[in-house]
Amino acid sequence: MAEELTGNVLVAQSGGPTAVINASLAGVIDEALNHGCIEEIYGGQNGILGILQENLIDLAEESQQTIRGLRYTPASALGTCRFKLRKEADFERVVEVFKAHDIRYFFFIGGNDSQDTADKISKQAAASGWEMRVIGIPKTVDNDLVVTDHTPGYGSVIKNIATTVREVACDGESMGQHDLVYILEVMGRSAGWIAAGATLAKRRDNPNDPPHLIYLPEVAFETNKFLDDVAEVLKREKFCLIVVGEGLVDGNGNYISTSAVGQDSFGNEQLGGAGDFLKGLIDQHFDGLKTRSFRPGHTQRAAASNASKADNDEAYLAGKAAVEAALDGQTDKMVTFTRAESETYVCETGLADLSEIANGIKPLPASWINEDGVSLSFQFVKYASPLIQGEVVVPHENGLPKFVRLGGQRVERTLPPYDLNA
Repeated sequence: MAEELTGNVLVAQSGGPTAVINASLAGVIDEALNHGCIEEIYGGQNGILGILQENLIDLAEESQQTIRGLRYTPASALGTCRFKLRKEADFERVVEVFKAHDIRYFFFIGGNDSQDTADKISKQAAASGWEMRVIGIPKTVDNDLVVTDHTPGYGSVIKNIATTVREVACDGESMGQHDLVYILEVMGRSAGWIAAGATLAKRRDNPNDPPHLIYLPEVAFETNKFLDDVAEVLKREKFCLIVVGEGLVDGNGNYISTSAVGQDSFGNEQLGGAGDFLKGLIDQHFDGLKTRSFRPGHTQRAAASNASKADNDEAYLAGKAAVEAALDGQTDKMVTFTRAESETYVCETGLADLSEIANGIKPLPASWINEDGVSLSFQFVKYASPLIQGEVVVPHENGLPKFVRLGGQRVERTLPPYDLNA
């Protein structure tokens, strides 16, 4: 057993929200409350940006009802950001905040870029002689973090997308006369995990079920093949339902969409328009087809009403496991998921070095994509199916979901204001 480190906890959320990221936050709070060496539990508002500005709230003051409510409330209850620490002064300021509030345990819930930030913060703290433990908690709907089998948030987003496909398929079946094309564009800048998840909408006894065609960033897009694919589906089906990942690329690795809208603070392309691009090709090369392109956008990651219970439970487990690891003396690690060797699905937590995860990308395995390039193999279905099982019970009020909000009792600031632009 590692030497006990007495002090306070700081937890923050970063990057794009998910339907279950607050379940990880609840896991951190619940586990931290069980240990006497942890004196206070603080939350950083709006991720690393809030820490820089010393915007902290006292999570231990929240009611148990509110903490329980985090389990079914989507998005980031603490607030989030896409701010990137770049200057040495930024890192120094973060450690100053840690010291000012006796932060000995820092838990950062986020994806690739967030784990890179956590790794650099830990190194800065060590260089300044501040003893603390830093553990990352995985989060991303994209499911593209390396080392871990899957990430919290992914099961819920593909459950929602597959549900959407089934619902839209009912619409298409009623409207189509071999002349209707629906194109659903989903998230996934660098990997096709979300688009692939749409295949779960297919019934096991009918491989011709929608989605009829799935276009992934891992498979180079070819215009002529795409047009042939669509024509072939419409010969046998009343309508064609296409799912496309926003990061679809051509044979040269360039995004096929011409509507990229710049970059975020981490240098990542902000995409959107792959579905409209495909619609344009169909309109240009076919006569008499009714083509509709739509993007669920942020609704695909915020749909608590379609969240997976398995995903929610694992997100909560990740938060608890992070605290347990830190109290056991671990630091500079991220919680990971592994599958136990068993006939039925069993998920276990592990740890990996933050430096292994930072800025890496895990593509969809090529062996899980069928030779036609537009459908997924049984291996993928076996992998993804356990992640969407069960439903999260969301309480309702006046017919609508009743989500919770953190009270936000602020922790008193002790440092001078920080100029982000200095």
